[in-house]
Amino acid sequence: MLTPLRRLRRSVRAGRSDAPGPAIDVLGRVGLVSYGLVHLVVAWLAVQIAVGAPERPADAQGAVAEIAASGVGVVGLVVVAVGLVAFAVWQLTAAWLGFRWVSGGERRRKRVGAVAKAVAMLALAGVTATFLVSGRRSGDQGAREAVADVLVLPAGRLLVLLGGVVIGTVAVTMTYTGVRRTFMGDLDLRRVSVVVRRLIEAIGVLGHLARALALAMVGVLVVTAAVASDAGRAGGLDAALRALGETPLGPALLVVVAVGFGAFGLYCLADAALRRA
Repeated sequence: MLTPLRRLRRSVRAGRSDAPGPAIDVLGRVGLVSYGLVHLVVAWLAVQIAVGAPERPADAQGAVAEIAASGVGVVGLVVVAVGLVAFAVWQLTAAWLGFRWVSGGERRRKRVGAVAKAVAMLALAGVTATFLVSGRRSGDQGAREAVADVLVLPAGRLLVLLGGVVIGTVAVTMTYTGVRRTFMGDLDLRRVSVVVRRLIEAIGVLGHLARALALAMVGVLVVTAAVASDAGRAGGLDAALRALGETPLGPALLVVVAVGFGAFGLYCLADAALRRA
C-alpha cells in the first residue's frame, strides 16, 4: 500500500508538471494568470502616479480593488484567490520534489525560488481574501503598522534592519534571475518559434529587473525606518514607487518601472501557458 508521500511523488512524476495532480496544475495556471493580471494593473496605477493622477495606490491592494471595480464580482475574486493558493501549493511541491530537469546547485536555487514564489502567491491571496471580507486596506499602512509592532520588541530596530536586508537580498536574487535569464529554464519552449522565445525572454528580463528595483526600494524604506526608529518611514510597494518618482529622474523612471511591471505581467501569462512539464 502506497504511503501519502509515495502517492504524491508518483503523482508529480506522472503529471505534466511539478503540480501534485491535474487539478492543482490547472488552478495553478489560473493563479499565474491572476498574478500577471495584478502586475498589469499595478503598472497602470504606477503610470497614473507618474502623470500626477493617482486614483488608487499602486500596490496589490490597489490592484485588487481595481479588478473588483471592473465588474468581476465576488466569484471572480474567489477564483483569483483559489488559483493563487493552488499555485502556491504547486510551488511548495516543486520545492520538495520538483525541478527534475536540473541538478545540483541549480536545482537548489530553483527550489528556494519556488518557496519565495509560494510566499508571494499566498500573500496576494491573503490580500484578495481580506478585500472580499472587509474591503481594501492600504498596503503602506499595513507595512508601517508591522514595522511599528516590531520596533517595540527587544532588539526591534535590529530585527527591522535585518528584515530590510532580507528584502534587499531578495531583490539582488531577482536581479540575478533577470540578468542570467534563469527563468527561461522553467518554460517548455519546444512549441514556440525563435521570435516568440526572444520576446518572452525580453519581457521576462525587463519584468524581473523592474520588480527587483521596486523591491530594493521597499528594502531601503525599511532600513531607513530601522535606522531612524520611525515606522512612518517604512512602506510597501506604493510608497516605493512614489519614492522612485521623487528621484532626479522622477516620472520618467516611474514610467520605465511601470513598463517593467507590465512586462512581468505578460511574462506570467506566457509562464501559465508554457510552464515546463
